[in-house]
Amino acid sequence: MLRTELRRGIGPWSGAAVAVTVLVALYGKAPGWQGRWSDATDMLHTAAGLLAGPLAAAAGCWQGGRERRRSTGELLASAPRGRLARTLVAAAPAALWPAAGLLLAVAVCLGATWPYAGGGRPFVSVTAADAVAVAALGTLGFVAGRLVPWRLTPPLVAAATYVGLGLPSYTASPARWLSPAADRSTAWQEPLWWFAPAMTVWTGGLALAALLAYGARRRALALVPLAAACAVAVPVVRLDGSAGPWRPDPDAARLVCDDGTPRVCLSAVDRALLPEASRALAGLNARLRGVPGAPARWVSGPHEPGPGEAPLPDPVAAAAHGVLQDPRQYAHDAASGLFDGACLSGEDGIVLDLAVQEWLAPAPPGSGVDPAALQPFLDRLRAGSPAQQRAFLGRYLTTDLCEAAEVPLP
Repeated sequence: MLRTELRRGIGPWSGAAVAVTVLVALYGKAPGWQGRWSDATDMLHTAAGLLAGPLAAAAGCWQGGRERRRSTGELLASAPRGRLARTLVAAAPAALWPAAGLLLAVAVCLGATWPYAGGGRPFVSVTAADAVAVAALGTLGFVAGRLVPWRLTPPLVAAATYVGLGLPSYTASPARWLSPAADRSTAWQEPLWWFAPAMTVWTGGLALAALLAYGARRRALALVPLAAACAVAVPVVRLDGSAGPWRPDPDAARLVCDDGTPRVCLSAVDRALLPEASRALAGLNARLRGVPGAPARWVSGPHEPGPGEAPLPDPVAAAAHGVLQDPRQYAHDAASGLFDGACLSGEDGIVLDLAVQEWLAPAPPGSGVDPAALQPFLDRLRAGSPAQQRAFLGRYLTTDLCEAAEVPLP
């Protein structure tokens, strides 16, 4: 009977729908998650909660209302098998097929990430907990379908599931981490070792409690999984509301540098893009090399730049499929980070600052920079000898730009 239930009906279709929905949703955002294992896992986690979860709940609800639609309730009640056995067999497709569809999508996405991820690892425990959560939502939908066997119940259950899973993400309460769709914060963090097992017990316990309360002869048995779910929920709701179960991962944030001058340093999870970043900054580094006040190295990631360091734009945000999409724009953005123009006053001061950035690393056409407005300063900068250019740049880098009278002119 179980084999027949799994092979027929809405089960296989629900698994296929989950796999296709998750893959299509992530395909359009591939450049945003393919560069890091953590980003890929995070996107899959969100898709599992907000897309696969409501689909599984709706499919389970439709499965649960099947007996009423076919008027076979009395016939099945006369079968020799007990009610709980019949319920478990009928609910199996609602739980197993959506979870299998999600795992298929996870395998495809992680395979697509493998050629481009430079370091770190996927959080397999979180993915496993997501699959259990999707199976649990399918089970809860099945019970809802049995209790309210109305044809409009599945879409209503899907909408309620989507709202119920997504709404906690907009709150600061620690209870939001009980939602299987709660997202994480940065790529340089890792989950607490016990969080994924706790979420597995939480979602699986609630689903099993609902199933036993509906189908078991001794409904008090439902209190056992319900108590287990509530027990693991206690440490989760006691987590910090902002960081939650995520903690800094020193290994992921560790800097990996090239041998250039200034040195280009990326976090370990982005080390695959280090050659790309080094090539993009080669021209800018040539102008800065040996200039007084120039940074000794560029740093990217969660680190605050220290003395002799300059911030570097996030290379993953500027890359797709392991390649920087616009190296000139990346170098120009890096040059912009050399100067704090927050306190520049007067049109000349702002134009000069933009001209220095343009001279160090020209912006690509169509980037919004107006070369005509900067041309007078650019002509003066380019007219000087290499020694004069280096002397001016050294003064500009070491001057307090908030003191308008001290800002040097080329």
